[in-house]
Amino acid sequence: MPESVDAVEMQAALLRLRRTSGLPVAFGGLLADARHARIAELNGAQTSVLRGLVISAGSGLGGKAIALSRPCAVTDYHSSRHISHEYDLAVAEEGLRSVVAVPVVVRRKVRGVLYGALREPITLGDRTFDAAVAAARDVEQALVVRDEVQQLLAVTREQVTDPRAAPEAWEDVREAHRELRALVPKVVDPALRDELLAVCGLLASAAGARTPKPSGVQLAPRELDVLACVAAGATNAVAAERLGLRPETVKGYLRSAMRKLGAHTRLQAVVAARRAGLLP
Repeated sequence: MPESVDAVEMQAALLRLRRTSGLPVAFGGLLADARHARIAELNGAQTSVLRGLVISAGSGLGGKAIALSRPCAVTDYHSSRHISHEYDLAVAEEGLRSVVAVPVVVRRKVRGVLYGALREPITLGDRTFDAAVAAARDVEQALVVRDEVQQLLAVTREQVTDPRAAPEAWEDVREAHRELRALVPKVVDPALRDELLAVCGLLASAAGARTPKPSGVQLAPRELDVLACVAAGATNAVAAERLGLRPETVKGYLRSAMRKLGAHTRLQAVVAARRAGLLP
């Protein structure tokens, strides 16, 4: 099965490409295997002929970008001597002439390709290339986050299978919990975000089940995020950097969490949250 980046994320990248480059058409997709990408999302297209098109590495403009792992462009797709022409019929039906293709590269591995196009044979300038590269980086970052999430989820599921784990193992669980909570705000895919939050809850309850739970304690998601960082020894400044917040905002969330937990110090807040089954 091909990797999946939420359609909303891909569409956002294509919309950004159009807005920042001025190109009227943008489309793209991820690799289904090492050598083939499937065009899954269109923005500004007049037909659906490009949707579902499978691009092979080395074939056409996008295939060339995949094979070389760098942006490629043509001024007039149909007459270009620098690409092969397996996809001319689809390109002609959409009426595209000047096209740029940018690979989505994560850790030196091509994972997808984005296109921007004009319906006129005009040489594309640096601004267009920069806009296309920036849009591809949006998708790259989404894939990086997804990779981190999947790796953490796999490790975490193993760690929580034994609630009687040794103390040193629970320190690993707590670190995984903190990292997962820090990733939640970066995930656009609601299904994946819900899965993350469910696993965070599983981690917390697995630890909290070993001690009595006071009732009626509820913390906001960001309050839990901050407490998870504090539990790992982070200062307000470090927590702010990890969570993408301002230090003053972190301080406010921490103060609110302490009040709800009836705690007077950071340490008391962490202990109370663990006893409540809110933190592992």
